[in-house]
Amino acid sequence: MLAPSALLLLVVSAAAPAERPVLLTAARMFDSRGGTLVTPGRVLVRGERIEAVGPKTAAPADAQVVDLGDATLLPGLIDAHVHLRLELTDNYQDYDLEALQKTVPELALEAAERARRTLRAGFTTVRDVGNEREYFINVGLRRAIQKGVAEGPRVIASGPQLGATGGHCDIMGFREGVLVQDRGEGVADGPDALRERVRWVVKNGADVIKVCATGGVLSAGDDVDTSQLTQAELDAVVEEAHALRRKVAVHAHGNTGAKRAIRAGADSIEHGTFLDDEALTLMRQKGVVLVPTIFLDRVRQEQLQRGAQFPPKVLQKMKQVGQTGRDMFRRAIQRGVKIGFGTDAGVFKHGRNAEQLALFVELGMSPADALRTATTVDAELLGLGSEVGVLEAGRRADVIAVPGDPLRDITAVQRVFFVMKDGRIYRQDAAAPAPKP
Repeated sequence: MLAPSALLLLVVSAAAPAERPVLLTAARMFDSRGGTLVTPGRVLVRGERIEAVGPKTAAPADAQVVDLGDATLLPGLIDAHVHLRLELTDNYQDYDLEALQKTVPELALEAAERARRTLRAGFTTVRDVGNEREYFINVGLRRAIQKGVAEGPRVIASGPQLGATGGHCDIMGFREGVLVQDRGEGVADGPDALRERVRWVVKNGADVIKVCATGGVLSAGDDVDTSQLTQAELDAVVEEAHALRRKVAVHAHGNTGAKRAIRAGADSIEHGTFLDDEALTLMRQKGVVLVPTIFLDRVRQEQLQRGAQFPPKVLQKMKQVGQTGRDMFRRAIQRGVKIGFGTDAGVFKHGRNAEQLALFVELGMSPADALRTATTVDAELLGLGSEVGVLEAGRRADVIAVPGDPLRDITAVQRVFFVMKDGRIYRQDAAAPAPKP
């Protein structure tokens, strides 16, 4: 079942790419290849592509010049782990209502609004890794955005998550206090059955395969670190996905399940909370990308301070993953693991994605390397290395602007005031916010 036609009725107000070239100028520009600043920043855009960059880039006679002042131009940011169909509140029971009671048109329209918010926060590309009841909404949203009838980032869509019966991706099987005689769309057991699910999601438009190898935090029926798929099952998923030229993102908090996924040839490990040094070394050797969603712990602390209520089992798991995940992140940096940027937005409010970059820096990553996780690293992970993630001639014209210098103050990326995607300007505030003193 594909996303409903209601989604396609949305009207987008953003202007089409300008017929004449546009020269964007600012005090500086971030070179995401070298991790340095170029001064001044100048990017010439023609249609959907960048035509030229660099301090000496001149404006053609017919160009529109957009001077963004004391700001930094950056490539549009990328978030490799979002759930646009979802946005949890402080009331855990809303999670039940989201999964069990909302109609498909309602879910699709809400996802479109979240996509718009994400784009305006400076994220021009996202990888939506689905839900247990996805209805291929992220595939439909991707198409609607491509057609220009919905406003949002470029979407790499997984369709429904794959996983084992009763596992984290089968969250429909058990809700807190409620047994539902149903199962998630991607649930299967055994190598052959999981191969069939891979083929099925690809048939219905999936760009990437998302599979759950271990337990999770918000699934009340399992432990967060348990392994839920055998080596043979993960081998089958990865082999089938790669045969169909799809990458595989593996949800794995637990160490054993993560190691099985790494040995199977997974492209990324999502979360990675309990990874030990052996697992991190194996990831570095095999070039597997770690997508640590460590901002979640900070969000959960905010929720608890506001009086949010969670089931005891879920609350216990929240406490279990917080400090452990931060410690794992520090060790991953030390061991040279390739780290991508993904936030799990949807488990918290969409549009706050960039706040995780400040946490990366707080935990030991340089501002330049933090920005590269959300540009060059994610671009390669998503298979878009020749299209996005770098401001250079021939690339997609995805350009954002933030006040001041983000290499001095990484929180500047939380104050995006200009957003261009594919040569279209989606946000241009009347005045840039002042840099923090």
